[in-house]
Order: sequence, then structure tokens, then C-alpha cells
Amino acid sequence: MLIDTSEKLPDKSLRPYISHYAGFRIMGASLGITRTLPSRHVTLMIGLGTPFIIENKGTFTSFLCGMAAGPNYVHRGKIIEGVHIFLNPLGVYALLGLPASAFAGQVVNLSDIIGSSAHELHDRLQEDLPWSSRFGIMDNMFIRILKEASLSKELIWSWKKLLKSSGNIRISELSEEIGWSRRHLTEKFINEIGISPKTLARILRFENACALIKARHFPLADIAVESGYYDQPHMTREWQALAGCPPMTWIHEELPFIQDYELSRYNNERPT
Repeated sequence: MLIDTSEKLPDKSLRPYISHYAGFRIMGASLGITRTLPSRHVTLMIGLGTPFIIENKGTFTSFLCGMAAGPNYVHRGKIIEGVHIFLNPLGVYALLGLPASAFAGQVVNLSDIIGSSAHELHDRLQEDLPWSSRFGIMDNMFIRILKEASLSKELIWSWKKLLKSSGNIRISELSEEIGWSRRHLTEKFINEIGISPKTLARILRFENACALIKARHFPLADIAVESGYYDQPHMTREWQALAGCPPMTWIHEELPFIQDYELSRYNNERPT
């Protein structure tokens, strides 16, 4: 199996809204199904090869996947190619004119969001270009459509605090520090992002465990504690809910896997 991936930060003006870009080309993959992983990002995927078939969702050339506390199942072909844009949920409105909550738990055709521009973008990215040029095309498009958007400083602070702690902070502590009730904080998260702060914390702990497993693999009991779980059985229950399988199954079936670049150094960067 041949794997070609490339990653790049967006233009500086876009970094509050986009974490990073990744390009991937995988040739000679075995046919099967790949689990996607819950993420702190809203996923925008531009396919450059055969369409993506997502179980119980449909067939997509380019799509946006909202935040969710569970996996999607993507049918894997022998050649897989595309550009993956990692959107900051708090910046989705500025880029697409709708909050991240509008897409929570959904997979939506990009053309349903930005119309004919989706087809034009897909055609431009299909050209035989280096990854850097394709990322430049994405920069130009997003800079052109960027809108002004404002969010409460309390929500932004809470988001950053959760990311900095990798999900290991009590939600009641967050709400006390900003002077909101826990209920009000939860409502703000759901209205803007589409998930509660507690669910985001679960996703962040899961992401951290994924990265540690990829780097070290064993022992799982130590990884569980380091990621903020009570013990290994607690981590296993959370993996079953979030990834659709226990950690050992994921290790055997998904590593190396198409989303391997998602566990990159960019995911460890802290928001400014």
C-alpha cells in the first residue's frame, strides 16, 4: 500500500477558523470499511478520486461532517484521494454562514452549503497540482468568502480551557470561573457547536488516547490513566461508544489507517 500525505497551516488570516489542511493519496488499499473518529474539528472533505460512500448517510464527492460523539463508516476503495480541511467549530459561521450546530451529527453535501462553488472548487483541485498549490486554492476561496462573526468571550475561553486540559476539567469548574450556570454554559455550547461541553471533554480525552496508542501502543492501562479515564475498563466503554469498537480492535483493524494524519502535531497545538 502506498500512502502520500501532506499537511499545512492555512493563511494567517484563516487560522482562527481553520486548524490545518491535509492532503492524502492512498493506493493499493484493501477493500473494506474504515471507521471515522470523533474529533474536535468540523470536517470538510473534498474528494479527488472515487466518491465517498458513507454507510447510512449516502454517496458524496465533497462533504461536511459535523461534530458527533460516534463514528461514521466509510467504504474503502483501492485508491483514496482527497483534501481534508479541519475547521474550528467556533469559526464555522465565519466561513460558511451557519453555526457548527447546524451540522452536528450530520454529513452534508458541500454543494448544499455553498452551491455551485463546490463544483468549481472540486474541478480546480482535480487538476494535476502539488499539494501546496491545492492548499493555496483553499486559502483563496476561504479568504474570499470569510464573513465577520462574533462569539461571547466566555464561550471562547471555555472552549480553549477544555482543549488545553485535553478534556480533563470539570464543567462545573468552567461555569464557575466565567460566572455562568452549568446549564447556561451547556446551552451556549449546544446552540453554537452542536454538542455539550461534557461531550467535547469526552472527545478530547478520546483524541488524546488515540494519539498515545499510536505513539506507544501499550500498556493500555497506563494510557487510560494518562488520558483522564478512571481505569482501562472506563476507557474501553468510552471507545465502544465513540469509535464503535474497543481499543484493541481499533489497533488491529485501523492502524495504519486513512485518518492517521489526524493524529498529527497540528492536533496538539493549543489555540491562541
